[in-house]
Amino acid sequence: MIFPEGLGSEDEFSKFAIEIRKRHPNTFLLANMTEFGKTPYIHFDKFTQFGYNCVIYPVTTLRIAMKAVEDLLDDLTKNGTVEKSLPK
Repeated sequence: MIFPEGLGSEDEFSKFAIEIRKRHPNTFLLANMTEFGKTPYIHFDKFTQFGYNCVIYPVTTLRIAMKAVEDLLDDLTKNGTVEKSLPK
């Protein structure tokens, strides 16, 4: 699997995939989507069109998880228990 780092446009992702596929048609391609990076927001369907096999969102998933942790800790601080944060 190849993970091209820091591509800055849909065109760059597409061209990279085309060039790799010419030389190594069976190579898996991974796209890394992270906010605050060089890569703009690209819909994951586009990566399928470009020939990528996998798209990861590591920072996004971490940020979402940490927001849930923050909400839990706020609830614990406010109520002294996690009871209201747990599913019923």
